[in-house]
Amino acid sequence: MARAKRLAPPAPAPAAPETGGTLTIDLAAIEANWRALAHKLLTVECAAVVKANAYGLGLEPVTTRLAQAGCKTFFVADIAEARRVRSRAAEATIYVLDGFTPDWGDGFIDINARPVINSTTELAEWDAFASARGWRGGAALHVDTGMNRLGISADEAAALAPRAQTENHGIALLLSHLACAETPDHPFNASQIQLFRELHMLYPGVPASLANSSGIFLGSSAHHDLARPGAALYGVNPTPGRTNPMQSVVELTGRILQLRNIARDETVGYGATWTAKRASRIAIVALGYADGLMRAGSGTDDRPGGAAIIAAKRCPIVGRISMDLVCIDVTDVPAGAAHRGDIATLIGAGITVDDVAASAGTIGYEILTRLGPRCHLVYRGT
Repeated sequence: MARAKRLAPPAPAPAAPETGGTLTIDLAAIEANWRALAHKLLTVECAAVVKANAYGLGLEPVTTRLAQAGCKTFFVADIAEARRVRSRAAEATIYVLDGFTPDWGDGFIDINARPVINSTTELAEWDAFASARGWRGGAALHVDTGMNRLGISADEAAALAPRAQTENHGIALLLSHLACAETPDHPFNASQIQLFRELHMLYPGVPASLANSSGIFLGSSAHHDLARPGAALYGVNPTPGRTNPMQSVVELTGRILQLRNIARDETVGYGATWTAKRASRIAIVALGYADGLMRAGSGTDDRPGGAAIIAAKRCPIVGRISMDLVCIDVTDVPAGAAHRGDIATLIGAGITVDDVAASAGTIGYEILTRLGPRCHLVYRGT
């Protein structure tokens, strides 16, 4: 008798959240943002900056999606991140922004990554290492045009320029970084663009990269051969003060644990920093600064804080945001519309990452990189 085939077990159901908060990341929106920059605004190659775990949103899934969309060049902070990118983008060019140290040397060969050389000391170490290993994988040369952070000086770049005329010079990219690109009319933009153009002319045949997310919007004079957007891919507005041209990427929600009534003149939260000016109804939501909500976004008697969407209504955060909890004033939500177990939206439904950043006195970059260390993660658009 023929043995009956064993049926495959049913596919597991999607995991139910076992955390108070859920962070939803829209990979399709990230791809759409990259395509908008690459194909609508740029006539040069568009790379992707995926450092800091793709700005906190997951280096592997983000890299996979962008590589599938056609992105061929990625920028990361260190070799550990470069390894993760290589595992998802076998043919991509990978630049390591933190540069070269001999301790990392063999890693560059192992995964065929390129250091961004940030000093003449690093350049000498890289040359010695590459010569000893017979490695010709190339490196980027970072020129400081005014940021005064990493990079060789303009004078050093000019002195090194004859190297670009030699065979196997090893400079795969000339790179600099704009300091004030998010302020289009800042005079420093024009001076950096001009200086970098002049330096690039000393390196004929070497591709150049200057524009970050906001730099792309400064126009073609900043584009050169390779643009390298980061925050714009993840929904941060690269044109502050104007309508965001990028799609929203993240949604952060938390479960309402309790609703409580408080009398006028009662206070909420640590330090008693917020006082009810009327009889109020407060929703206690299972999100806090351990989930990336910055304590600086708290609402106090002296200043308004952030907000949440509950029952389709924008409601203010009141009292100090604590490690695991945030308090929301839902007094103006229609009676019976908010319940224990309902969801509050802290990012999404009209509240942007930039809104959250403004309420905390910071920037969207910081908000993104702090989100979701213990939230239930959901990837949409896979």
